[in-house]
Amino acid sequence: MWSALLKRPAMSGHELLLGLSVAASAIGYIASTRNNNNNNNTMSRIADPIADVPEYIRTHKYPAKAHNATVRSHLATALQEKAAEVDSAAFLIAGNNVEPNKYCDTFKQFRQERYFFYLSGVDIPGAALFYECKTQTLSLFLPEIDWDDVVWGGMPTEPKEALEKYDVDAVYYMSELNNVLAQCRDNYNCLYTTDCDNFAPLKLAQEFQDLVVPGDAQFFLALDESRLIKDQYEIEILRHVARITDNAHVAVMSALPIEINELHLEAEFSYHAKRQGARTLGYDPICCSGPACGTLHYVKNSESLAHKQSTLIDAGAEWMNYVSDVTRCFPLSGTYTKEHRAIYDAVRDMQAQTMALMKPGASWEQLHELSHRILIKHLRQLGILRANEFSEEQMFESRVSCAFYPHGLGHLMGLDVHDVGGRPNYADPDPYFQYLRLRRPLQCGMVLTNEPGCYFNEHLVDEFLKKHPERAKMVDFEVMERYKHVGGVRIEDDILITKEGYENLTGVTSDPAEVEKIVQAGLKKGRAGFHAVV
Repeated sequence: MWSALLKRPAMSGHELLLGLSVAASAIGYIASTRNNNNNNNTMSRIADPIADVPEYIRTHKYPAKAHNATVRSHLATALQEKAAEVDSAAFLIAGNNVEPNKYCDTFKQFRQERYFFYLSGVDIPGAALFYECKTQTLSLFLPEIDWDDVVWGGMPTEPKEALEKYDVDAVYYMSELNNVLAQCRDNYNCLYTTDCDNFAPLKLAQEFQDLVVPGDAQFFLALDESRLIKDQYEIEILRHVARITDNAHVAVMSALPIEINELHLEAEFSYHAKRQGARTLGYDPICCSGPACGTLHYVKNSESLAHKQSTLIDAGAEWMNYVSDVTRCFPLSGTYTKEHRAIYDAVRDMQAQTMALMKPGASWEQLHELSHRILIKHLRQLGILRANEFSEEQMFESRVSCAFYPHGLGHLMGLDVHDVGGRPNYADPDPYFQYLRLRRPLQCGMVLTNEPGCYFNEHLVDEFLKKHPERAKMVDFEVMERYKHVGGVRIEDDILITKEGYENLTGVTSDPAEVEKIVQAGLKKGRAGFHAVV
C-alpha cells in the first residue's frame, strides 16, 4: 500500500481519509527505513569537524550565481507584462555588520542576513553584493582593511582569496563600489534591494541612491520563491546538519545521570553540536520536563528534572547558516508511563500516516486536517473525548482537537528555521489553519518539518474549550486530568520532498522501544560513565 500511495496522483479529501488505515504499516516502514546508523545511536566515534564535511561541499562552491539567476527568473515572472524591465535591473544588497553591545567593548554574536547569504554564500560582516541582470555578473565588495583590527585579530579575507573561495565574477573593496556602479551604468536603471538598514558603509553617491528600490513586493516574492526549492548544494548542507542534530539528540537521551536540570539538556545538546562543527544552533532550544512539555515554545529551560516523568527537547543545529529542527520526547525513568506512551503512540501515528502521503502535489492543508482526524480517533479511544455522545465528524467540525494540537503539521526549513515561501494566512478565522505556516501543495525540492503534537495545557483549555462550550462538552475533563503530568508530546522530523515521495533527513530514532533502550543504557552507566567536571 505504501508504494501505491506514493505513485498515485493528487488525492481527494475522501482518499486522504483512507490513510487512516495505513497506520501500522506506515509506522513500520518509517522505523525500518530511518537512517539509524551506529554513529547516531552509539556515539561510537569522535567527530571531526573538518574531515566530516561532505565531499560535495568540499569540492563545490556555494552556487551564488545560480541563486541570483533563479531570483532574476522569478522576478521576470512576477513582473509579467514588465518582464522586459528585468534586464535593466540590478541587485545591490548589503550584509549584516558586527553590532556592539551597549556600554562595553564586547559584541553581539554575528548572524549574516539570510537573503544576502543566499545570493552570495558569504559570511563576512560588512560585505555587499552587486548583480547585473543583463550580464548576469556577480560582484562582491569587502570592507576596507582596518589595520588596528589586524593587530588584534589578524588579516581579514582579501579580494584574491575571496575570488577563489566564492562563486563570484569579481571582488573589490567597498571604496571601489561607486566606480564599479558607474562603469556598468548602461546595464541598469534601478537597484533592487531588501532594505537600506546596512547601507551606511556603502557610501553610495547620490546618483545611485536615487536608483535604489528597497522593499519591493515583487522582488521579495522572487527571493522567497527562489529559496523555496533547495538545490543540490543546499540539500547536502541540510543532510549534514541533520546528522549533527541526530547525534546531539542521542547524546541528550544518553546522559541522564549528569542531567538534573533542563539547562543540562540544553548544554548537552549544544556541546555535542559544537564538537561536530556547528558553532551555533538554529534557534533557542526548547528543553522542558513534566507538565511544562505542554508549553509549545517553552523558554525557561531552568527547572529541575526531579520528580518528573517526561521530557521534550526541540533543538536543531546550524551549519553553514542552514538549520535543522528536530523534537524528541523520552521518559526520564527509562520507561514510559502508561499515559505518556498512549499520547506518544497517538502522535507517532499522526506523523506516520501523514508522512506516508507526502509527495509532490500533495496538499499540506489536507495532510494537516488528516493529522487532526487521527488525533481525534486516539483521544476518543482514550476516553478524553466523549466517543459515546459525539461522532468523529462532529468533533472534527467543532475544532475541539485544537485544544490539544493548536499548531500546524509543519513548516518550511532552510536558512531559517521557519523558512520563507510558505504563504501562511495568520488572519484565517479557522483555528485549523490560522497557525499553519505552509499553505501550498508540496513540491520536489522543498524541505519541511513533519511535527504533529498533543498537549495538556491550561492556557489551551481556556482558549479553545472554556471560551467555546460547544467544544467543552465533548471533553471528559476527569479523564484528561490523568494525562496532565505528561505535559505534551511532539515528534518532529526534517523532510525533503523528492520526485518519488520524500526523504527523511532525520536519523535519530523515534521508536519508543529504541528510545527506552538508549535512555536505559545511559542510566546504567551512572555518573561515573560520563565526563562531567561539575
